Amino acid sequence: MTMTKLSAFDTPAMLEQVQAWSAINTGTGNLAGLAAQAAALAEAFATLPGTIELVDPAPVTAIAADGTAFDKPHGQHLIVRVRPQANRRILLTGHMDTVFPADHAFQSRRWLDDDTLNGPGVADMKGGIAVMLHALLAFEQTASASALGYDVLINADEETGSLASAALIAKMAAGKLAALTYEPAALPDGTLAHERGGTGNYSITFTGKSAHAGRNPHEGRNAIVAAADLILRLKAMESDDITINPAKLEGGAANNVVPDHAVLRFNIRPKSTGAMQTFDCDLKALLLDIEAAHEVATHRHGGVTRPPKAVDPAAQRLFDLVRNCGAELGQDIRWQSTGGVCDGNNIAACGVPVVDTMGVRGGAIHSPQEFLIVPSLAERAALSARVIERLSQGALAEGSVTEGTPA
Repeated sequence: MTMTKLSAFDTPAMLEQVQAWSAINTGTGNLAGLAAQAAALAEAFATLPGTIELVDPAPVTAIAADGTAFDKPHGQHLIVRVRPQANRRILLTGHMDTVFPADHAFQSRRWLDDDTLNGPGVADMKGGIAVMLHALLAFEQTASASALGYDVLINADEETGSLASAALIAKMAAGKLAALTYEPAALPDGTLAHERGGTGNYSITFTGKSAHAGRNPHEGRNAIVAAADLILRLKAMESDDITINPAKLEGGAANNVVPDHAVLRFNIRPKSTGAMQTFDCDLKALLLDIEAAHEVATHRHGGVTRPPKAVDPAAQRLFDLVRNCGAELGQDIRWQSTGGVCDGNNIAACGVPVVDTMGVRGGAIHSPQEFLIVPSLAERAALSARVIERLSQGALAEGSVTEGTPA
């Protein structure tokens, strides 16, 4: 049996799941909501012939406004394992968290038209999780299902960088033939994300010396001035291969006190691994210069959380396979590079071919205008089911896929 027909997929059932899951607030910091969502997902994925496990998050620290480190709690991650002893094994990933906290105004759903649903997480990515599940259910009905094993990982912290799941992603990606991740399509027409840049988040704490701003300012060491100097020097490091965004500067006290404390938070977007590594080295030297110039101490927290994702020949064969499967279903699959990041970056860094926008068509994600194009639930489930079936048949063998470069 080959699952190539949209009629094989129950769109109303998929839509019902998306609406029910969207009604659960799963902002990354809402641990109760994430626990409720994990339970709902465990029940839904129990229809697959595998085992289900909830895994505790890895410890994560963050820097408070006063420069002290604190533990940042996260929700549990869901793992499903099916035929772990199979010779061919793939990884499918998604995330249950959204960017909308429990106190955010955007909590409900509404229909924009007969085919378009607006709601928190409907595209990013509760719709994608429904696509993943129903694609796997369809695949399990095919003759070749027994030839492929797969792991499913649905983490609880993707929207804040997957710091509590990065090690788990790497562990589960190891040894896999390929990976599919269910972020929404890069464009509402279904275009896939191809190469991606990377990202990193840093917090730099400055410790100076306080003094009276009128009586003895020369005896102080101004942490705010040191941080401002670093901001300007960071911006001077930008190039075509990396952008740097100083995002928040905290510190200081009364106007008549030389500030002895500051915290600078900034984000980098390297387009290549070389740019990422060069920045890391240059930042070390730059902080030493700042310390000497301003007679302050600095402490660095954070770093690159998503390495840049290049597309090597093995990954390109996976893209070509997705394109060819789409053509069999009457879907015109294209791709383009993007500056956005996701768990696909982490998977690619493990050397595993990945297509990371196998989820629904939609748009305006991370905003109250987020929308899901409902017919895409069946469309993308059919596409995934066909791709997974082809993977079970050895479709990624060298030279087995005709290469192309849609744009």
